Amino acid sequence: MSPHILVTGGAGFIGSHTCVALAAAGYTPLIFDNFCNADPRVVERLETIIGNKPVAIQGDVRSRADLDRVFEQYRVQGVIHFAGLKAVGDSVADPLGYYDNNVAGSVVLAQAMLAAGVDTLVFSSSATVYGDPDQSPVPESAACRPANPYGRTKRMVEEILSDLHHANPSWRISVLRYFNPVGAHESGLIGEHPRGKPNNLMPFVSQVAVGLRDKLAVHGGDYPTPDGTGVRDYVHVMDLAEGHVAALRHSERQPGIVTLNLGTGQGASVLDVIKSFERASGKSIAHEIGPRRPGDVAANWADPTLATATLGWRATRTLDQMCADSWRWQQANPNGYEPSAAR
Repeated sequence: MSPHILVTGGAGFIGSHTCVALAAAGYTPLIFDNFCNADPRVVERLETIIGNKPVAIQGDVRSRADLDRVFEQYRVQGVIHFAGLKAVGDSVADPLGYYDNNVAGSVVLAQAMLAAGVDTLVFSSSATVYGDPDQSPVPESAACRPANPYGRTKRMVEEILSDLHHANPSWRISVLRYFNPVGAHESGLIGEHPRGKPNNLMPFVSQVAVGLRDKLAVHGGDYPTPDGTGVRDYVHVMDLAEGHVAALRHSERQPGIVTLNLGTGQGASVLDVIKSFERASGKSIAHEIGPRRPGDVAANWADPTLATATLGWRATRTLDQMCADSWRWQQANPNGYEPSAAR
């Protein structure tokens, strides 16, 4: 068996799809998750997709003992670090919980890696580190002005990893800032199922289409954009997953630290997403345009040219594909991974 790639948060939305991409690239994913925001049943779904059941270990990145056991038991050649809380609103309500989980957890992980002699790390950062950017597309050189505790935790970990590399130049670190992950695996077996009310557009649209919610509230119709609604860079989760594999391969080839945007380089408005989803589902998406939401920006999309130049990676899946895959997942799994959802 090939050496393992430890995937912290590997049972989550992006983590599970990255396990698929890792297996397709010849790696052996090793899932490490506390399942606070993931469902253990995703592991059986991954077995169907990959062809063999990945090892899944329940543990917490804040626990050095949990991590040390993993590094002692398995031959780990690199780590992809997704484990972290990710809701902006929750981070405002519970900043200490976010700093503890996202920042302290990353420090403990890096300490465990250092002790185990593992120096290859791909870190799941976020475009939220930019805050309200001065321009779009947003390059990696843009000022970082995170506007909430969640974004600040990601930026703090970026700074910590930069300091770690400065102290230990042999480390191989990729920091990936991605924009708006959406979609699902084309099989419809794994996808995104937020607990409670969705914070993001695509899951909300999906739930309206499948009948779980009455209508979508569009926050703002008077932005200086082509149709007045907010514009974002939506990137298919499998493109994102393949970007992590490309970053891992890059880090394996040479020491150093790179910081890269992962996005399509194109913006889509809220109404663009609604129209695309209506085409994919054949259903009308009831929506109502209301006032702007405090803190939202008019337009925000990535400049991904550095990722293409460095990794040879680019997003290839279209918005229509993102919506079609989201709809396939939502239709087959209206209640997520609950057994009653099987049809």
